Amino acid sequence: MSGGGGRRIREGRRRKSAVPTWARLCTILGAVLVMLSGGVLVGLEAVLARFDSAVNEDDLFGDEAAGGAAEKKSDIKGPLNILLVGIDPRNPETPPLADSIMVLHVTETLDSAYLFSLPRDLLVDIPRFPKADFSGDRTKLNAAMAYGSRVPGKKLPNASQGFELLSLTVSKVTGIKRFDAGAIINFGGFQKIVDAMGGVTMYIDQNVRSEHRRPDGTHRTLKPGGGGYLGPQAQYKKGTRHLLGWQALDYVRQRYQKNGVSDGDYGRQRHQQQFVRAMADQALSKDVVTNPLKLDRVIQAAGDSLVFSGRGHKLIDFGFALRNLRSDSIQMIRLPGGNIGTGSNYRGERFEPIAAEFFAAIRAGTVDSFVINNPELLNKLK
Repeated sequence: MSGGGGRRIREGRRRKSAVPTWARLCTILGAVLVMLSGGVLVGLEAVLARFDSAVNEDDLFGDEAAGGAAEKKSDIKGPLNILLVGIDPRNPETPPLADSIMVLHVTETLDSAYLFSLPRDLLVDIPRFPKADFSGDRTKLNAAMAYGSRVPGKKLPNASQGFELLSLTVSKVTGIKRFDAGAIINFGGFQKIVDAMGGVTMYIDQNVRSEHRRPDGTHRTLKPGGGGYLGPQAQYKKGTRHLLGWQALDYVRQRYQKNGVSDGDYGRQRHQQQFVRAMADQALSKDVVTNPLKLDRVIQAAGDSLVFSGRGHKLIDFGFALRNLRSDSIQMIRLPGGNIGTGSNYRGERFEPIAAEFFAAIRAGTVDSFVINNPELLNKLK
């Protein structure tokens, strides 16, 4: 894929298996690092054992509760659909909201894929979910995880249970009946990953001012009565920049504004795609893979940031299955949409009809030709 955030792949440089998604980033760290570094670091078994012990696995789709319905195969075959959800937990007693929702669709040959985001404010029908005593509602997509995470009789929410309801809701939206794997990613943990790598170099496509942080990284003060923040703002200027962990995380939270008008969640989706691609490049750079101490810190931070379900397969299994998937064979997709209502009447986001056509192409296995015929769906990251 031409363009994109982070450093460009130089001609003649060794090709690397770097899928620009959070789950794939963690998979690469565990399964492919030695292949990429030519074995100069440590033995493969040691890397796999180190990473495998760091990853948290849980039942994200309710398979165990359904009586062990997790599907086990001798190998992983395409096509694959992987649901990735980013959360920003600030209080363990508060039900988590899905701050970022992405789907990685890997084609049947397992060597190309499409990554697309669903707006967190997408207005959807969330189905009833007896596990959480939830009767169903028509509201914003990110609320599905919060509703599903409620455990009757318990004070603390269960994010894994919330993921199950979110996956059911995304299935209704996209028509994808079954996800082959899923992951919950803690945004705070990703700040630790970036810091463990020594920062991340990425391309910023627009001048952006932070609503939440000052230039020194401290939080801005909330205005009396709410309605905004006070104090100087951190700025992210257009161009290739090296960001610390707090800067990268702050950048992907911002909604880009032009002439005072926000582009809704679409600018933030683009920022997140820039970020994960740059993280993948940085994590697989020689500066990381040939430095045992830095590598160990990155692997541990990645494990602490991730809850994974492979529905019968380990994260490492997916790493080997997707070993031929290259960063330039991943297409970033932007599904067009718009607001439902404005101002005080704002109810959420909606997709344009072409999104339903894109989902139908995924289900039919014709997404390659569909995107060729609709190039405007390609999200230009640079």
